[in-house]
Amino acid sequence: MMGGLDRNTNTRSRDYLEGMLSDYVGGKGKGKPQKSTSARLVTALTCLQFAFAVYATFLLYYMSPSIDLRTKPDFTWATKIAQQWKQYIIPPHIIGHYQDSASLVRLAEIQPITPSEVCEHEKIDFEQKKSSDAQMIKLKTELYHEVLDFQSKNIGTETLAQLMAMKSKWDLKGPNRPKVTVILNHFKRKTLCAQLDTLLQQTLPFHHVWVLSFGSPNELSLKRIVDSYNDSRISFISSSYDFKYYGRFQMALQTEADLVYIVDDDMIPGKRMLQILSHVAGTEKYKNSVLGSIGRILPFRQKDFTFPSYRKFRSKEAGLYLPDPAYDITLDKIVQVDFLSSSWFLSAELIKTLFIETPFTFSTGEDLHLSYQLQKYRNAGSFVLPVDPKDKETWGDSEHRLAYVSETTVIFKDIVQVRDDQWWKALSTGYITQWAAMHPQKIDALFYAHSVDEVKALAPLLAKFRSTVGKKVYIAVSGGNFCPCEDAATALRWPKLVCNERRFKIFDLAVGALSDISNSEVVVLQGVYASMKGLIKIHNPSVVIAVADIDPNVKKTLKMATDTNGNGTTLVLLPRSSVSKVLWMADLRTTALPNWNRMRISVNIITQNRVHSLTRLLKSLSDAYYLGDEVPISFNMDSKVDEATIRLVSSFEWPHGPKTLKRRIIQGGLIRAVSESWYPSSDDDFGLLLEDDIEVSPYYYLWIKYALLAYHYDPQVSLPELSSISLYTPRIVEVVKERPKWNPTEFFKNMHPNTPYFHQLPCSWGAVFFPKQWREFYVYMNMRFTEDAKKNPVQIPKSRTNGWQASWKKFLIDMMYLRGYVSLYPNFPNQASFSTNHMEPGAHISAKDNVVKHDKSDFEVPLLKEDFRNFLPGGKLPPASRLPSLNLFNMPVSLKGLKAAGAKLGQDVIGCNNTTEIVMVDHQTGLPARCARF
Repeated sequence: MMGGLDRNTNTRSRDYLEGMLSDYVGGKGKGKPQKSTSARLVTALTCLQFAFAVYATFLLYYMSPSIDLRTKPDFTWATKIAQQWKQYIIPPHIIGHYQDSASLVRLAEIQPITPSEVCEHEKIDFEQKKSSDAQMIKLKTELYHEVLDFQSKNIGTETLAQLMAMKSKWDLKGPNRPKVTVILNHFKRKTLCAQLDTLLQQTLPFHHVWVLSFGSPNELSLKRIVDSYNDSRISFISSSYDFKYYGRFQMALQTEADLVYIVDDDMIPGKRMLQILSHVAGTEKYKNSVLGSIGRILPFRQKDFTFPSYRKFRSKEAGLYLPDPAYDITLDKIVQVDFLSSSWFLSAELIKTLFIETPFTFSTGEDLHLSYQLQKYRNAGSFVLPVDPKDKETWGDSEHRLAYVSETTVIFKDIVQVRDDQWWKALSTGYITQWAAMHPQKIDALFYAHSVDEVKALAPLLAKFRSTVGKKVYIAVSGGNFCPCEDAATALRWPKLVCNERRFKIFDLAVGALSDISNSEVVVLQGVYASMKGLIKIHNPSVVIAVADIDPNVKKTLKMATDTNGNGTTLVLLPRSSVSKVLWMADLRTTALPNWNRMRISVNIITQNRVHSLTRLLKSLSDAYYLGDEVPISFNMDSKVDEATIRLVSSFEWPHGPKTLKRRIIQGGLIRAVSESWYPSSDDDFGLLLEDDIEVSPYYYLWIKYALLAYHYDPQVSLPELSSISLYTPRIVEVVKERPKWNPTEFFKNMHPNTPYFHQLPCSWGAVFFPKQWREFYVYMNMRFTEDAKKNPVQIPKSRTNGWQASWKKFLIDMMYLRGYVSLYPNFPNQASFSTNHMEPGAHISAKDNVVKHDKSDFEVPLLKEDFRNFLPGGKLPPASRLPSLNLFNMPVSLKGLKAAGAKLGQDVIGCNNTTEIVMVDHQTGLPARCARF
């Protein structure tokens, strides 16, 4: 039994009476009873038996759980009845014998025990330890000031006077006075009396004090001390089993108080501590916090990127103990720490957070585990309060030398190792320490794998990132039964030791261990979310990468974790089959990666009556890699579309996004069919335009996405001239009358035979157009369209496009020439491309009014069937500044030179300086706005 009720005088009288009966019945009476006496005895015993039955019934009733045992029941009525009957059944000489004995017992028990008789005190016959190591004093003081300066600028730090001036929900003298339960845990130290004395003198009275004795060899003496104070608010709770450090927090779960103050046996708080702690805990800023008087700041990262032990000697990076009398570090302002030691003051509601996750060990580390869990699941901080150095009543630790009176477990080597492992585990699962807050990291990617198979699927991309100069990536695994760290390391061909190093590389979240006996996914999802949220906040990855077929609930959890931090991290979910196809992802700048999901590329097909061509195009589109992106597809049909085409597009299944069918009522012709097939809905909406005799490479979408991320979505790249991305590499110079053959691989061999290049010519055989320039094109064509091509005011010197009629491309060429726009073109061996034109009869090819003869070999190019990354210079897209640019006639001209040529022509919709200015437009409307220097 953990506690008990004191037996009162009436209880002792019952023992006395029962003892007399026992002796008499047992034959201890001296005289032989007569026959009449025996009859009287039987009658009396029968009555007495009945009385005791009634007495026992009432006793059981009062002992039932529904009765408050703190109110001691009064059984004097039963005792009085028994005493009235005793003269009938017990001879006087036996009564006298027991009265004498009972008097001795009563005398011994009634004598009051005072604290002065039972209290013991620790002998402190030594001075406070002081360091004489000047270097260490300097290092520790510097680190303390660095921490304080950082917190002052970021969260604000207050002095004790400022804290007490803050508005608090708790009022010392008013009706809203808090109830505080104080829990004292004692084992061997002789400090209980000192603690109780100061608690009884607090300026804010406590509600209850619970003195705990778990497995203590001093249990009896501790109980005598508690009894000696004779205060109903002070209770003694003991157990022969040692619940160690977590037992006191388990007991705290039972309190009905508002606040809990858990105090180690080496802490003697000043008389104002309950008042100060309660006031601060009632402020808006610190209500979701745990407060204390001693704390520790965990280690900082060393120059070799490892973390030292928190007990490492002569190391600044080992962290801080605050306050630290040994180094003359006192606190005049509140300081946030990584965990508190020796005392904890917090809302009773927060206590339960300690037990969300199973502790790393029950043998030590409850202090760190509490702060870790509070931050991870409640966003609660841990703070050490400042003191008034002139007023010891404001100190939570008024006699720090008590900490040195007897040894503590934290000085033993094996315990230090356990605690080192514990705090590293916390940091590896999202605990934002003061080092992490002061030194926010920036990495390129954080991979997450929920199973070993997922680790294997992501391994190629992870390896590419890690082998790319300047890239920094880590991987987090679920741990436990789902994906143990050691198994993940083996799958990655890493030594298993990486799971134990205090160096960032792989994070074992141990969420699998949370659900060993649970059939609910809630525990796992909570663990993944809380850990990943912390890791993302610490390391600020540009992207979090996982496989697309990860558990749907985990997928949602990862999305929540990336969105919650608001630091620009993007969740990238890759189909397993695409992982090896996007190794170029590691070559993108860190600033470009967060835009991975930003663009929306739609496929817009122009078709009418070439069902066989369309079938081929649709198959090639279906066979391409889309990286799990949503890709809408639309079919744009003129009024004369045939039945076979309608049936085909209606039955076509497109798993990558919505499908839209559009059919004109009045025949519009190719110029309207193409130009009206797509219009951007936002600046991130890009349109791929394909006529039905085009066929695409399986890698076409990867090329578009890579190029957009490298040249359009990288904030470090300024390329306003880029208006489209071509899938096709031309074999002839299209705008020259003779249409000479042209091979870019040969043309650029001195630079790099396969370098991509900018070209002033837009592509009509497979290209993605940019939203801003397409809006601009709409307005431009509307202002310049004429039925008679000869009346078009734009006449580009020596260009055969001047005579083109009914061509949307002619107007786009004019606009690009006048304003200096370019398109990005691929350049691979044998002019292999991401699209090809099969030159099948249509609106232009083999048309009756088209006198130009077309050689199919001049237009049909091979499709790229392998990873194009292998052909690029250095295996990646070159910097934009190193890409060559060509004018309309395939002659090398700088981007500035292209603008100069357009300005010189001077035939744009508004007049500008023909030497230094070109037309600028409002990119939201596409309307020309002004002239601007280039």
